[in-house]
Amino acid sequence: VKVFITCLGTETNTFSNMPTGMTNFEETMLYHGDATASSTALFAMPLVIWREKAEAAGAEVIESLSAFAQPAGNTVKSVYEEFRNEILNDLKAAMPVDLVLLCLHGAMVADGYDDCEGDLTQRVREIVGPDTVIGVELDLHCSITQTLTDHADVIITFKEYPHIDPPDRAHELFDICWQTVQGDVKPVMNVHDLRMISMWRTPVEPAASIVREMHDLETRDTVLSVSHAHGFPWGDVADASAKLLVVTDNDIETGRKIASELSETIWSLREKTHPTGLSIDDAFSTALNSASGPVVLADHADNAGVGAPSDSTYILQAILDKNIENVASGFYWDPVAVRFCVEAGEGAEFTLRIGGKVGEGSGQPVDLPVTVRRIVSNAEQSFGRAKQAMGCGVWVSAANNLDIFLNSVRTQTFHPDAFEQFGLKISDKKIVVVKSTQHFYAGFAPIAESVLYVSAPGSINMNFSEIGFKKFTDPYWPKVPDPRSA
Repeated sequence: VKVFITCLGTETNTFSNMPTGMTNFEETMLYHGDATASSTALFAMPLVIWREKAEAAGAEVIESLSAFAQPAGNTVKSVYEEFRNEILNDLKAAMPVDLVLLCLHGAMVADGYDDCEGDLTQRVREIVGPDTVIGVELDLHCSITQTLTDHADVIITFKEYPHIDPPDRAHELFDICWQTVQGDVKPVMNVHDLRMISMWRTPVEPAASIVREMHDLETRDTVLSVSHAHGFPWGDVADASAKLLVVTDNDIETGRKIASELSETIWSLREKTHPTGLSIDDAFSTALNSASGPVVLADHADNAGVGAPSDSTYILQAILDKNIENVASGFYWDPVAVRFCVEAGEGAEFTLRIGGKVGEGSGQPVDLPVTVRRIVSNAEQSFGRAKQAMGCGVWVSAANNLDIFLNSVRTQTFHPDAFEQFGLKISDKKIVVVKSTQHFYAGFAPIAESVLYVSAPGSINMNFSEIGFKKFTDPYWPKVPDPRSA
């Protein structure tokens, strides 16, 4: 048995003014056939697992490109086509193959390609023919398109947000696809459109109950996999809404029944699972009234993980205006400020201009007298079992025990070790402000007195009924009270 594995992806915010080009991939993850030998990135982990399982089963593994970029705007057309063609050329050279495993995102848009995953999968099918099994693992913030389901045999999405389960889904996808290659199962897929634009914070109730129900449904006789594709609210594509995807062993009727049952559960919980946030004033009022700390404030309007610049200053300015003490805040993507700090060196004291540089949602730059406390040339942070590069990181301190963290490679804040690698003890802070929507939760919730989501101004519009869609024209909740009858 010959197995072909590859990864290509990013999460495209089509409203972002930051193009996704080659440099973004180089800074995030780019390997030409050898990611499984050295990469610790999240989207390389499925390939590592697939190689291990395939080789343990006696299969030959051919590894192609592994490329992933930090979410931003549309991928440059030539960059997407170069990566796609590299994969296709490697596949042609490897033929014949019995199994193709694709680690994709599901919300990648390039100039001229609204459905990169569908485009790639269709071209893979044209090369391998109808008998080769194609399996696809997707981020749950994906768009499930007809083109993708037409040409893949098995599609599985992550179940958890934050994404703590990509390795588990990689094992699951491989096992189903391997059984398919062996002739033990015949997967069929059923897709159900939920007609919703929302976000589901799966560690907490009632969204956690939806994940449990999916796992319970997977114990039924002919059910192979159940996925809840949350969709990506800031991708203006025709298939933007959340969907359910059920894979069964040649039992399409059971798939339809399960999708219908689960859709009713998700619909009934829509108000309770819909994300909410506090104003900046209310968030700080609540945090300051807490018994101890740290209280974690999530700046979800400036999350690099959904294509924001991660340099907005609205919350930072509020900290200064209110004279709030003992706060840590980060990470601010500000390569210029980082360079100035590196030039000045540790211990330097000067007035630093922070943030407010990339776009309209960034706010105004803040000029602040700071002391450079620590410089880490190759900073990184944990993301589940993976590691995320942060580039050069800098810790600066200001009056009122304010600690600010900047970095040169744009990324959201995932884990307390992002701060602690500089020598800061997070547990000593009264308030910790993180630029993240939800991925921070797995790392920070265990050490936080409480977690508050802040609806600050910024590049990310969390009012889903007001997102300026043009290509996505279907009625959806919450813009329409009941789009199922529309």
